[in-house]
Amino acid sequence: MYQNSSYLVSKRGVFYYTRRVPKELLDRFGKDRVRVCLHTRSDSQALRAAAQLSNQLEAVWGLLRIEKLNLGVKFQHNAPVNREKVVSSSSLKLSDALSIYLRLKGRGKGAAFKAYSDRNLGYVIDCLGDKLVESLGRADAGQFRDFLIKKGLASASIKRVFATVRAAVNLGISEFGLNCSNPFSGTYIPDVGEKKIRLPISPGDIAKIQRNCIDLNDDNRWLIALISDTGMRLAEAVGLAVNDIKLSDPIPHIDVHPQPWRPLKTPSSTRVIPLVGVSLWAATCLVNNATGDLAFPRYASKNGANANSASAALNQWLRARLPPGNVIHSFRHSMRDRLRAIECPADIVDAIGGWTTQGIGHGYGSGYPLDVKHRWLEKLVLIKYR
Repeated sequence: MYQNSSYLVSKRGVFYYTRRVPKELLDRFGKDRVRVCLHTRSDSQALRAAAQLSNQLEAVWGLLRIEKLNLGVKFQHNAPVNREKVVSSSSLKLSDALSIYLRLKGRGKGAAFKAYSDRNLGYVIDCLGDKLVESLGRADAGQFRDFLIKKGLASASIKRVFATVRAAVNLGISEFGLNCSNPFSGTYIPDVGEKKIRLPISPGDIAKIQRNCIDLNDDNRWLIALISDTGMRLAEAVGLAVNDIKLSDPIPHIDVHPQPWRPLKTPSSTRVIPLVGVSLWAATCLVNNATGDLAFPRYASKNGANANSASAALNQWLRARLPPGNVIHSFRHSMRDRLRAIECPADIVDAIGGWTTQGIGHGYGSGYPLDVKHRWLEKLVLIKYR
């Protein structure tokens, strides 16, 4: 870390503007130092931003000095100089942390990310009020945990809520250089509520559903069949474009990648999946019956993909045909079991399903070739196509 005469501090390569408040204005300013993250690593950009902030501060401080002289001139909060923006680090509230989190972390993550971020931060604001981040303590985190328990949330759900709140508060602390810790880190969460377990589907039941899909032969059945022998997430399948389905290649496959209307859950979700069994049948039906760019226009448009609507419709049909506890997402759980049963190596399992493989070395290279994944998937086919 170093500081120069332009009131700039470099911390891990990112520039911050930091400047002491004049002693005679401490009673009006509320803090002894202004500290603002400039969100840049460029010397020239940081110098320009620092010069602008210095001009703003001098204007603000000049108005405050005039006011202290009792000359009848009052500081106007709607004056051209944006005083709130300059001192925002001292007034960062939970709602501000949410806004920053959505702006920086929510890019390209779709409506679902905003919805659960709004909901989870809404919980903490409902419980504690829209408090200043710097004023939060460990007791507040404990109070929030108890609030969620009283709402009837299970431990797993409480941990997910805390993860969002913790991430948003961490980002706010980092962005504004606040000198405080995150009280939502390390909060003890007891085991409460019923843990929902998604049961895998037996191979016999999978084969039965696959035959039903071939007999009915409509878009909902194509969607189920596509997932059943690929292990795709429902949202990944719902948001496919027709040209993501590569039937004319030597090894037919699906190219799973982010789309403007459907982001992916993790970076490792970007992958190619060989088409085998009834998934190949379903993909062929989709391409042959396509009327537009999207594979499933019932659930997707260029404005977004509605996996929740698809889940409700498919689970309603599956409920009468599968044992209790089996849902559309169970096909993905079953894929891991089916691959284990044929002794498929764990990292190839991860490559097929888009799960993150632990270890630094797995981040290098371009991954397993398509033919390797195809060879393993062929071994678990229950109903042959072609």
